[in-house]
Amino acid sequence: MTCNSATEARSCKRWKVTDYDLDATLESGQVFRWRRHKGGWMGVVDGRRVYLRSSGGRIEAEVAASCRSWRWLEEYLQLNVDYARVLRGLPSDEPMRRAVDCCRGLRLLRQDPWECLASFILSSTKQIVQIQQVIELLCQRFGAPIGVPAGWPVSNDFPTADRLAAVSEAELRACKMGFRAPYLLEAARRVADGRIDPGGLSHLPMAEAREHLMELPGVGRKIADCVLLFSLGFTQAFPVDVWIQKALQECYFAGDQKISLPRMHALAETHFGPWAGYAQQYLFHYFRVIQRKP
Repeated sequence: MTCNSATEARSCKRWKVTDYDLDATLESGQVFRWRRHKGGWMGVVDGRRVYLRSSGGRIEAEVAASCRSWRWLEEYLQLNVDYARVLRGLPSDEPMRRAVDCCRGLRLLRQDPWECLASFILSSTKQIVQIQQVIELLCQRFGAPIGVPAGWPVSNDFPTADRLAAVSEAELRACKMGFRAPYLLEAARRVADGRIDPGGLSHLPMAEAREHLMELPGVGRKIADCVLLFSLGFTQAFPVDVWIQKALQECYFAGDQKISLPRMHALAETHFGPWAGYAQQYLFHYFRVIQRKP
């Protein structure tokens, strides 16, 4: 893709990067609206349709509008994170080294807190492909349209909490989210009327922010930790799902499948340090995608 159209406003930006695996980052299960498109990725960030491509040690971005500042995308991609410092802060045990070596360059994103919260409410007991389908339906039916140039996929923004608070549970169920519909509806209503401010939780201690999130119906420890890690900047958060349970059992508990969740959480808090969220992503991606390949 280029920015040479004389009739359509577009903006492009390139960043030089080191150890940034864009493919692994966008398909690692932390975000659900990116799709492969013409050698790169097409997604929506901050109400903008964005095309990303990685080439020759650079990340290239294009948006279908005039763009004077790219801080919003730099923050989303976490381009200013000192990745070498992250790696130095991870434990040096053999399983962690193996996961990092295989997933080097996998990064954490900094997502919009409301979109992240809603997306992970919808993720409960679903596979990633199913989550993507549900979210796409939700955006098509309730999200604001985003203008795009010819040749770009038509898209809508993620629906605001105010918009979803005004629809019925039946309308949400029509987006194939099943039992998750009342949970999403209640979360939208609480955000819309100010009972909870997802973005504001970033200013609280992590344990307190987690408690506020878990007051929402349908939000347990795992979903709360995903929101803390992927949108609120708590890099020590360590979501434990089925894949992470398998990874911890196999790598740190000698294959014992009876290890309790509290013991796993205790290990995460004491062993992986302030960058535990990165450790979680490396273990998750390694076990789900790489080690389990036939």
